[in-house]
Amino acid sequence: MQKILPFAITSLLGTSAMAAELVVKVEVPKLNVAEYHRPYVAIWVERPDQSFAANLSVWYDLKKRDNEGSKWLKDMRQWWRRIGREVAMPVDGVSAATRIVGEHTLSFASDKTALGKLPAGEYNLLVEAAREGGGREVVKVPFVWGSKDGKAQVVQGSHELGAISVQVKP
Repeated sequence: MQKILPFAITSLLGTSAMAAELVVKVEVPKLNVAEYHRPYVAIWVERPDQSFAANLSVWYDLKKRDNEGSKWLKDMRQWWRRIGREVAMPVDGVSAATRIVGEHTLSFASDKTALGKLPAGEYNLLVEAAREGGGREVVKVPFVWGSKDGKAQVVQGSHELGAISVQVKP
């Protein structure tokens, strides 16, 4: 029987980040407007060259008859151009209902999401929000997948999004 040394296992598996968790906090701010609509929100990961890496969550109106809420997904233009038009919604584990005002914490385990296929390295988390009768905003938060420090990266949105926080937990 041949013995496999630890460094050989690493070279066989590559440099993927194993058994990690990505914790994302998204703040939906309270807006002082006459007619408030909850925003549609898309959350995804891209590589430093801006190529798509993983689709994490899409919040939209799931209650409309005949999946009618999905026709407004294209208002999240950046997500739509990169990923959305190729995805038939709803997607199990990705699609979710729109959220109320406040901070929302999402946790993505590498063994249960597309993150498990990502090699360790630098990435960007993108959060895009679009609201009927409102505006559109994209916030980009850099992070290192496979990082051991566990420190959260925070970026502040300016109008449709509040603070966006990304933390990699080993």
